[in-house]
Amino acid sequence: MTKHEPSITICVLAAAMTGLLWAAPAAAQTGVAVGDKAPVVTVHDLDGNAVDLGQWIGKKPVFLEFWATWCTNCAELLPSVKAAAMRYGAKVEFLGMNVTVNQTPARVRRYLETEKPPYRPLWDEGGTSRKAYKVPGTSYVVIIDAKGRVVYTGFGGKQDFEQALKRTVGL
Repeated sequence: MTKHEPSITICVLAAAMTGLLWAAPAAAQTGVAVGDKAPVVTVHDLDGNAVDLGQWIGKKPVFLEFWATWCTNCAELLPSVKAAAMRYGAKVEFLGMNVTVNQTPARVRRYLETEKPPYRPLWDEGGTSRKAYKVPGTSYVVIIDAKGRVVYTGFGGKQDFEQALKRTVGL
């Protein structure tokens, strides 16, 4: 054994432990599972009025995106969401759940006016929906069928939810 082997071993162990520390939180926040019954929670609109997701979940298909005005993945995803709403908006309820981190209702209203996302904007200041859906971060999409079952989850600026939407509306 050379005099450098113990320090190399310590470095390898330290790197492995650091990797485990970083991996643990991500593994704990994987999002709601496909096939699960979608959580029905009450959040608010931008005017502070209570909005019960049960008015849609279990009654018609729902496209639910967790987003924020500062989210670059959400901005990248927006054209795909707009295109999906153009194709399926008559049969699917599009909801945009603002995660309210570093957000204000005024900032969100300005964003809605300029970017014109195709969803009904919702405000989750208490984190109720984020907790119920185990949201790993912004740009998280959940598609729910008319029976209230999760049929798709995705994360990031590039998602392919077309097939899930087609199946959900029976095409």
